[in-house]
Amino acid sequence: MWILGADVIDGHGGPRYRADVQVEGGTIVRIDRDDTVRRKLQPGDIHAPGRIVSPGFIDMHAHADLAVLRDDDHRAKLAQGVTTQVIGQDGIGYAPVDDAILPDIRRQIGAWNGALPDERFTWRTMPEYLAVLDEGVPTNVAVLVPQGNLRLLTVGAAARQASASELDRMRGILADGLDAGAVGMSSGLTYTPGMYADTDELVALTAVIAQRGGYWAPHTRGYGGGALTAYAEAIEIARRSGCALHLTHATMNFAPNRGRASELLALVDAALADGVDVTLDSYPYLAGATTLAALLPSWAASGGPSATLERLDDANVRERIRHDLEVLGSDGAHGEIVDWDLMQISGVSQAHLAWTVGLSVAQIAEQSGVDATTAALDLMRDDALATGILMHVGDEQNVREIMQHPAHCAGSDGITVGERPHPRAWGAFARFLGHYARDAAVLSLETMVQHLTATPARRLGLADRGVLREGAVADLVVFDPKTIRDTATYESPRSEPVGVDHVLIAGTPVMARGARLPGLAGRVLRR
Repeated sequence: MWILGADVIDGHGGPRYRADVQVEGGTIVRIDRDDTVRRKLQPGDIHAPGRIVSPGFIDMHAHADLAVLRDDDHRAKLAQGVTTQVIGQDGIGYAPVDDAILPDIRRQIGAWNGALPDERFTWRTMPEYLAVLDEGVPTNVAVLVPQGNLRLLTVGAAARQASASELDRMRGILADGLDAGAVGMSSGLTYTPGMYADTDELVALTAVIAQRGGYWAPHTRGYGGGALTAYAEAIEIARRSGCALHLTHATMNFAPNRGRASELLALVDAALADGVDVTLDSYPYLAGATTLAALLPSWAASGGPSATLERLDDANVRERIRHDLEVLGSDGAHGEIVDWDLMQISGVSQAHLAWTVGLSVAQIAEQSGVDATTAALDLMRDDALATGILMHVGDEQNVREIMQHPAHCAGSDGITVGERPHPRAWGAFARFLGHYARDAAVLSLETMVQHLTATPARRLGLADRGVLREGAVADLVVFDPKTIRDTATYESPRSEPVGVDHVLIAGTPVMARGARLPGLAGRVLRR
């Protein structure tokens, strides 16, 4: 097939050029820049004058672990031109697991990933998980080994230091996952149990990744007033272990960090100058998203979901939690005192709590006749810790500065479950291209495409993807640069973008003229 008459943006950041692009057997076999040739449109060809053809977009931070197994249509990502997603994020995921820890993991991150029938969880090891994904998924996926799983499989859910033998077991399980094809390891250092790992433990684990050429993707220890200290720790761990570092959802959020993106980027630049291999990703929005229970202090979440729920039923313990949330600043809330006006419910698991969706915790408290912290703790308890929230804590200047850094990639951090999830799952990539590149001119379209394609492909070690050149895999997007834009909002988050016409994965058309075509063309992209 040919893509005829389009302007090529090849992912390298250089100026666009007009060319006809030929695809055969899943590969780009010819790029013809001779504008004197007039090819006749054949069945299966794409007529694309006035359109851009570029490499498929890579979502470096996706919470699609179960969505790709449950939602064959998966328009949230395909309608944006996303052809590859990186899953296993934030230190908790679905492999490797055993029968003992899987139920608690499913409860802990249900608000991120939703559910899957019990009989679908046929895997336990990373090789088994990758084999299930390889049977066919809507987009390509690359998988990270979650560091929290390593702790659960060895130390358990306890808030303590790992012993030498436990650390050796963690290193062995990590090595097995990487050898099976995982691209690296994620950490969730404000989530239990990953947050219980000290710096030395993380250095020992990331040394295993360095030996195998993968990368470490930490959700750092805090994004509030201590954000720069947390970023500095991640960089120091990478420096000590020699591991490549990817700062996932790299933001400078909350009031203490307004206008301070330059300080984060100075840390990154100093590390790069020192030989540390650093990249970062961000999403183009001001709100973050997580679970309501994630705001709890780590001591209150230790021992797993059942222990946490027991504490929420204990009046004395609740008062101690209240003190952390209202006075000290909970470590689960990035060290900040929680402003309940900024915490908006995005989804619940219990039908009788549906009335809370779209409201802030402060509004729920007002309607319930209790104080805001009581309302939050009651909701966590009554919804079995499964409540999703949006946190309206971002800063526009920071968002723009971070996306301009040369080491920047795009990561939606998108969650597709819940009644009112974050619009970034449906809009992030169109928003980068339409709002920020075309309308706001924060970056040129060519440079922005580079951030969405070649830069993340390099981090993933994918030499044959993320670029549009002869011999590369034909993961391709055809879009209209004049009309591409996001339409998803906080009120209507599942509204699809406009302007993406065609999407190919390994040469197989999966979107045509904006319509989803049948089939599962995605596979696992192994390290």
